[in-house]
Amino acid sequence: MNQRKGLVMREIRMNEMAQSIDLLNYVFQMSMSMKKDRRFVSEKSRQFNVGHALGWFDGNQLVSQILSLPFQVNVYGVSYEMGGITAIGTYPEYSKQGLIDSLIKKTLTVMREEGRYISYLFPFSIPYYRKKGWEIMSDIVEFQVKDTQFPHYTEVSGKIRRVDTRAEDLVNVYEKYASRTHGAMIRNTIAWNEKFHEDFWEEKFVDSDVQLQAAVYYDEEDEPQGYLFYRVMEENFYIDEIVYLQEEARKGLWNFVSAHKSMVYNAYGKTAGNEPVAFLLEDSEIIQKVSPYFMARIVDVEKFLERYPFDEPNFHVCFKITDRLVEWNNGTYEITSEDWKVKIRKVEGDALENITVQMSIQTLATMLLGYKRPKYLEKIERLKGTSETIAILEDILPIGVPTFIDYF
Repeated sequence: MNQRKGLVMREIRMNEMAQSIDLLNYVFQMSMSMKKDRRFVSEKSRQFNVGHALGWFDGNQLVSQILSLPFQVNVYGVSYEMGGITAIGTYPEYSKQGLIDSLIKKTLTVMREEGRYISYLFPFSIPYYRKKGWEIMSDIVEFQVKDTQFPHYTEVSGKIRRVDTRAEDLVNVYEKYASRTHGAMIRNTIAWNEKFHEDFWEEKFVDSDVQLQAAVYYDEEDEPQGYLFYRVMEENFYIDEIVYLQEEARKGLWNFVSAHKSMVYNAYGKTAGNEPVAFLLEDSEIIQKVSPYFMARIVDVEKFLERYPFDEPNFHVCFKITDRLVEWNNGTYEITSEDWKVKIRKVEGDALENITVQMSIQTLATMLLGYKRPKYLEKIERLKGTSETIAILEDILPIGVPTFIDYF
């Protein structure tokens, strides 16, 4: 239990959850209907049961909080335990006291102890979280396709079935997709619950009776190969999520959207920022917007690097890392690989300066996850090293931009 200026930091108890919701409502100025509010409270109560909820209290009053949730993500084929950060907030009259910094540091400490060496969050302010060590790791694309632009593919041999939104085939398709998709969430029960309670089009449907629906594409062998989560409302088709394992499934799912042509004027959707939605349509002059989406942070540099799937069998390089929030990440890490056997060693001094690359903890995250490459980061002065060392990084780091389509 920590204390500061008459305040006490401790776990938020279940019977104090209403205070947590009140804090979020105040800080983020949520304008909720009773229907939405009940759903929000119900979902957060489930999260409190499985995550770590920490807060600062002034007497019995919660004044600042953070919630971390246990997830897993795919990093170039390696499954990492990930700590998802959400529900951060402080009442304005308690700001400028370092309460959030201390909550984040304590939460990162707990993650480290639990073996969660990477953390994701959805930022309310990118500059704010950059100062805390997070960096952009994925984009999201929002698109609008007019009915006159709907594609129709003739050589599609499978079929579409509408299914229950919790059908096993949906889960099976997503598991295969996540296992082969860098950056993706390996969904547990918490992540799937989020899919049904926190959707992209929430503000349109919260006061309506329009339910989330699902459709699965099956190939000629009747194996599920893709799916859509969607809603149809006010003569528009809203795609919450589209996932496919093969090109035929993508075509079949878009044929399903096109089959609604007599019912809708537009299809609105969202998907990963590296998905070439416009390029894949015959009429590519659609409306689309790409925006930064999630941010990532390395919780423990040494432990994260020990499992990282470098792309070359033999190399020798050093990372000099600065972390303004947690001291255990600061220092120089010597990385040696011989026949794919990687060894990480924290070293002192500047003896290996000629093979050392210097960067912040947030730059390390976006580089290792592949959102930005070493040469570009060196060009914009986010990392420093010799041209030879930068070339080594380009060779040893896997290629692939993270794909992330979840929310928490």
